[in-house]
Amino acid sequence: MLAPGDTVLVALSGGADSSALLLLLSRLAPDLGLTLRALHVDHGLRPDSARDADAARALGRRLGVPVDVVRVAVTGTGSIEEAARRARYAALEAHADAIGAARIAVGHTADDQAETVLMRLLEGAGVRGLAGIPPVRGRIVRPLLALRRRELVAELQAAGLEWIEDPTNRDPKFLRNRIRHEILPYLAAAHDVDVVTALNRVGAQARETTDALARLAARELSRLATMRAGEVVLPRAGLAALPAPAAVEVLRLAAAWAGAGPLRRWAYRGLARALAEPPPRRAFSLGAVIVEVSGGLVRLARERSAARLAARSVLLPGRTEVPEADVVIEARLVEPPAGAAPWSPSRAAFDADGLTFPLTVRGRRPGDRFRPWGGPGERRLKAFLIDAGVPRWERDRVPVIESGGTIVWLAGVRRGALAPLTHSTRRVLELTVEPLAKERAPA
Repeated sequence: MLAPGDTVLVALSGGADSSALLLLLSRLAPDLGLTLRALHVDHGLRPDSARDADAARALGRRLGVPVDVVRVAVTGTGSIEEAARRARYAALEAHADAIGAARIAVGHTADDQAETVLMRLLEGAGVRGLAGIPPVRGRIVRPLLALRRRELVAELQAAGLEWIEDPTNRDPKFLRNRIRHEILPYLAAAHDVDVVTALNRVGAQARETTDALARLAARELSRLATMRAGEVVLPRAGLAALPAPAAVEVLRLAAAWAGAGPLRRWAYRGLARALAEPPPRRAFSLGAVIVEVSGGLVRLARERSAARLAARSVLLPGRTEVPEADVVIEARLVEPPAGAAPWSPSRAAFDADGLTFPLTVRGRRPGDRFRPWGGPGERRLKAFLIDAGVPRWERDRVPVIESGGTIVWLAGVRRGALAPLTHSTRRVLELTVEPLAKERAPA
């Protein structure tokens, strides 16, 4: 959690848990070489909230730790608890950035962990939910997570330190308070077992399982995925070969890599839909990430407008960059080799005398028609691309090569039927397509 020389920002509410956290870290700081700072976040939800800030400053002065106070506005959707939590963590992250803190320490205890695990169980959470509060998440660390609240209170009393009791912590309208003050005491009285320890054991076992699953999924993501800025593409067949929980975890990691952030339970159902038969026909959102299935592939990407592929002339001879599709088209005239193959996905050869110049490269347009090489006849371009397995998100990126108003090549996909090579061909136009990134790579 902590390394020598770290600057640690302590989240200090003034309650028993956070006060004990500051006390214990202040004792450890000299031996660990830590620099401590504390931040009190005033949510402004009670008229006397300024009293808590004063108490936090007083504790900081006694322990020799600088304490800053910031007031936040609690707004947004969901419960007031959740809105306050979001505002508090945003303030902590911003302040940590401002002071250069490597870690943010918060005072969650084993009692908090038990409450969280039980609350998740009552909500019907899966294994990931039962893992409860993580000891480390990003730069958030929870050094007290293995300690009981009663132990911390005893430590504060031994040190002669006071703390604040927040009256909202007993308000029964909040589920966590009902669990803390009613359900857990009832379970402890009804069963001859340490309920808090047992629930912490459940959380630890669930976390061990999810950690192992995440490691497996990370390997599979590396093996299966094609990644570029803000986008992950995965083969459905490869995902289907994995156990269902592993496949969903791969998609969760892909969504996180694309920028989705933490996912709620409903989001996991959405990811499972991407693996269902039949697959979803429409794209759906997970926060800022769009998930869509097409052509045997699953794509997770940050929502953004794709750049339209503008029309431009093909240089002959020369190389024509098409940055909207991340490719470059090379055109050259060559002698007709005997038995030359007319096309492959990355190369096409034409009888130059059967074409009208200059050639144009552009994106697809509504109403486009295409006569493929070896095909039965002319077809709608959209239908052809679907049947060719081109994913929905790639269809506007396919470079369409046009000669005199006729599509002669879908670069990287299929050659058209126009201008075939024959025994009487005297000049061959050879077109090739390759990734633009390769073209720009240094030698």
